[in-house]
Amino acid sequence: MPVEITMPQLSDTMTEGTVVKWLRKEGDKVKAGEVIAEVETDKATMEMESFEGGTIAHIAAPEGTKVAVGQAIAILASSKENVADVKKQVAGGAPAPAKSQPTQVQVEKVQQPAPRKEAAMAAAGGATTFAQASHGEMHEPDTNKLHGATREDISTEPHQEDVPDDGRIRVSPLARKIAADRGVDLSRIKGSGPGGRIVKADVINAPSNGGGARAGVIEQAAQKVEARPLQPAGLPVPVMPHRVASGAKEVVPLTKIREVIAKRLQQSKQNIPHFYETVDIDVEELTQLRARLNEQFKPQNIKLSLGDLIAKAIATALIEHPALNATFDGREITRHGDVNLGMAVALPEGLIVPVLRGIHHMGFREIRVRSADLIDRARAQRLKQDEMTGATFTVSNLGMFGVREFSAIINPPEVGILAVGGAQKRAVVRGDQIVARTMMTVTLSCDHRAVDGATAAEFLSTLRQLLEEPGLMLA
Repeated sequence: MPVEITMPQLSDTMTEGTVVKWLRKEGDKVKAGEVIAEVETDKATMEMESFEGGTIAHIAAPEGTKVAVGQAIAILASSKENVADVKKQVAGGAPAPAKSQPTQVQVEKVQQPAPRKEAAMAAAGGATTFAQASHGEMHEPDTNKLHGATREDISTEPHQEDVPDDGRIRVSPLARKIAADRGVDLSRIKGSGPGGRIVKADVINAPSNGGGARAGVIEQAAQKVEARPLQPAGLPVPVMPHRVASGAKEVVPLTKIREVIAKRLQQSKQNIPHFYETVDIDVEELTQLRARLNEQFKPQNIKLSLGDLIAKAIATALIEHPALNATFDGREITRHGDVNLGMAVALPEGLIVPVLRGIHHMGFREIRVRSADLIDRARAQRLKQDEMTGATFTVSNLGMFGVREFSAIINPPEVGILAVGGAQKRAVVRGDQIVARTMMTVTLSCDHRAVDGATAAEFLSTLRQLLEEPGLMLA
């Protein structure tokens, strides 16, 4: 029977999507898992993959068409059906005899909108950068629902009854990624999803193979870092400003993405009782440690940024103070055992925010390698949805712009965000002497509904100790 491809709901705020580009035309045969179109949501532009194979009999939504979530954008004819008859039936206004469950669409890749479409990525918190594998305050809501099914339950494989028993492992993309990171052998797992498909929960509950796959991923990413020339750390990406002609005016209407940014920023400031705490940190020893480590990593062409070491210290402090590594939904506080740190990547068109998951388990080298890999793929518009969601804490850095200190806006549902100023030589008192030391100012913004002032102060105290005595991070 003909199968409807409907507009999926790719975020909690999405009510409609725009078909930006069809990659297949009417009459083309498509396989399960094949990319067929690009759809623009209120978050980003995403590639859509067909969940089932067949022939595109009718495209109901031409390029540029806005379609409400759940409405059909195309009809697939099966191999047993006459494509012309299906098209004639649908084009004539008669409802297509679609299967009881419409074809789902799997989003494999999240793309930063092209300049002709959108000017920035939707995210909460101020639009600030932590250049060259540094970290930012923007974060996408963790929304992994497609038509009521969780993303990990959706696969690029056809339905079980449509696939021959060819021995292939049927696994969702998210489950496959988690298995690779954890070193889990998928062939030893019995799937609990539709048609025996392996989903996220199956992989999480499976025993690990010792982390061999994880090490392989790190080495693979390290090779990418070695293969490309390193740019100077701490320098912002040069962006030529757009100028309005003298005497002229330019009216810029809000795009869907900008509407989301405006709405979330306003909600955060109006609904979250922010409080702020600021400390100065002596990072003289930290800069010396960075120099020594970079000498050791020079044969591998890996160069740590100061942000890499700061990120490690933040992750370590969050493990000791789980009240800050938490989310709050207005009813209950959820404290997380893993630290997932967001990173803002500056692009000419705006910002995109990948998430470095499980950073507390990583050493300095792995943080640098994985950060570089994420940032490279972010700039190449090759991030997956799960690499942009799920942050438990964010950090924003404006030090590369010469900013000494600032306050950042909390990214709900997180309960805290750290604003990092530039590391610079300052005159400070040590004993009875005035000496020059490399100092850095950080400001912690907290949600007072979930975090008390003393708790925030204890976190900053631990963070300062780790940065001033960086050897403690190696203990």
